[in-house]
Amino acid sequence: MGLNEYKKKRDFDKTAEPAGKVAPTKPAKHLLYVIQKHRATSLHYDFRLEWKGVLLSWAVPKGPSLDPGTKRLAMQVEDHPIEYASFEGVIPEGEYGGGTVMVWDTGTWTPESPDVDAALATGDFKFTLHGKKLKGSWVLVRTRGFGGKPSWLLIKHRDEYASDVDVTTQEPKSIVSGRLLAQIAEEGGGDVAKAATGDPAPKVARKAAPKAAGGKPGASKTGSASRKKAKAASR
Repeated sequence: MGLNEYKKKRDFDKTAEPAGKVAPTKPAKHLLYVIQKHRATSLHYDFRLEWKGVLLSWAVPKGPSLDPGTKRLAMQVEDHPIEYASFEGVIPEGEYGGGTVMVWDTGTWTPESPDVDAALATGDFKFTLHGKKLKGSWVLVRTRGFGGKPSWLLIKHRDEYASDVDVTTQEPKSIVSGRLLAQIAEEGGGDVAKAATGDPAPKVARKAAPKAAGGKPGASKTGSASRKKAKAASR
């Protein structure tokens, strides 16, 4: 664990991301949890858990699922500083991770495994989330991986918080500012059009069919007159 890789990838003279430092270790009941919705090269959700003074981090391409039957790929990435948990804004294009970042959910977490380091080493890491959007029991299970990066599966356990609701669609806004990605990009001088592709498509209002003189929708005066002429010709 450490922040060397994190710092090597970033130019802090160009990005507003925090340089940070390894923080003192906290008691297990006060550990920070955060998910950041990130529209960079593609949309993904950065899942982060505080452990030993840093944020252990996984990139989840499709975001978390509340359905225990759905396994979501989670690619482990470099540790991040604790200060990163509050970062919401724009990373300049051309910089590592360039794009718009939203604090999608936040709270705390508690380990279900008595030995967290051992659980991480064996690849069977169980924990409970106490977030605003995500709650209850979860597990990260390590797979064989690909492309040289460690990959895991993020899975919801069956409990009172399990659901078939698509939480990423139902809860698209920032938990701290109430903004969509496009709004964050606009206010931060980022690429609004790019950020907007990570937001739900706007709903298009359906237009009511025009009413005819008789009050029936869909009928027109021209159509009514034509029917009357046809009826008269058949007599």
